[in-house]
Amino acid sequence: MPQIREKSGGVRILALGACVLSILMGSVKIASAVADPHELFPTGAKIESDNKEQWLSVGMGVRTSFSSQQNGSANGHNYSNAFGIQNARLYVNGALNRYLKFEFNTDCFNCPSGQNGSGGGNSFFGGNSTMGVLDLIGKVEYSQYLNVWFGRLLVPGERGELNGPFFHATYDGFRTPFNSADFSGNIGNGGAGLYGRDDGAVFWGELNTSTIKQIQYSLGAFKGLRSAGSGCSGPCGPNQANNLLYAGRLTLNFLNPEKNPGYYTAGTYYGKAGDILALAGGFNFQAKGAGSFQHPSDLTIFTSDLLFEKVLPNAGVFTFNAELKRYWADYNVLAFSDPGNTGLLNGAGNNFAIFRGTSLTAYALYLFPDQVGWGKFQPYGRYTYIDPQGSLVRKEYELGLNYVIKGFNSRVSAFWQYRDINTKSSSLANYASYAPSTTGEMVHRFVLAYQFQY
Repeated sequence: MPQIREKSGGVRILALGACVLSILMGSVKIASAVADPHELFPTGAKIESDNKEQWLSVGMGVRTSFSSQQNGSANGHNYSNAFGIQNARLYVNGALNRYLKFEFNTDCFNCPSGQNGSGGGNSFFGGNSTMGVLDLIGKVEYSQYLNVWFGRLLVPGERGELNGPFFHATYDGFRTPFNSADFSGNIGNGGAGLYGRDDGAVFWGELNTSTIKQIQYSLGAFKGLRSAGSGCSGPCGPNQANNLLYAGRLTLNFLNPEKNPGYYTAGTYYGKAGDILALAGGFNFQAKGAGSFQHPSDLTIFTSDLLFEKVLPNAGVFTFNAELKRYWADYNVLAFSDPGNTGLLNGAGNNFAIFRGTSLTAYALYLFPDQVGWGKFQPYGRYTYIDPQGSLVRKEYELGLNYVIKGFNSRVSAFWQYRDINTKSSSLANYASYAPSTTGEMVHRFVLAYQFQY
């Protein structure tokens, strides 16, 4: 039972958030305006040639927060207090002509650390430097129907993954189990990807019909999980045949089309794209892509998500997101106790015991129509349910308030979570999170966060 003074610590965090929001919002009300949805995405500094087909843009993005979690301190009894940087990215995009383009993004891999997002480095990423390659993409964009991206890029699947951390409707977007490209801590032998990226190629495009406004598809092949050949005793990992990972996604937009770069997605458009009703399904598959060398298994992931956004008569915006994921990985439970089962991180270990089971998350948001000071208020609620095979169910309730200054490019968030998702594991990407012996209690967490992009 938490002490009274610990409960008041959470109240202090909410009070701090309210103070910061009140400073930002000021006291002036400005009428709402409708703009092009591309305003939501960072443009950076852009240099163009005389023919406008050759150009180069440079931008950046940062996500930072203060969080406090019940029983999260070093003594296990008090609230933790953690300032942290979740992302610090540099964006470089360009075009040689109307068909040939490229994208080069970096991130601070060692900035996030621990369940409260505190900074200070993280050995989880092994040999990666503090700043490293996030995306390195060559693009051949021939028409709306067929394009190909290749290099290091996002693996298609669910909307949440393709949103990336900056384009979720909520700040703490990733609350369900990770796919294999997010589950691993590295790319290459002994890893399966990093931050949802992997080395491979994706074909994507879209078409329009009289009944469905937009049909988007993406289909790709990637290295996926590659068993380590050194750094461990004996054969390491289940995929000794170097089978590829295959991934795809199909989205049906029944109302207005979504205008995103490539096959990327967003969790909201703040009403700037009009009414949206998008239903999508996706998959990941890799033969022998899970388990251990002694107990291997094929990995199959099915995802389904729904985005509904309605601009109301009063110019307010209602947004609803839902996502269902199902993981099939039939490795024996003994994989958790195989020798050297430290997880396939940085070329060491024998076990890739990825999540098996079902997860669901859903949330609703309402963007008030009136601008207050610099932005608009957007309260929301969210529920997440995770049901692992052979382990305990995890839940999370979240209530929050966004102060949207300029779409995804400037947004303040304050939210409360009541959860056991992270107390049952150190992170959603920890292979031991879903072992049968995992335990944990429901705790309160309070967060004040800010993200900005240019």
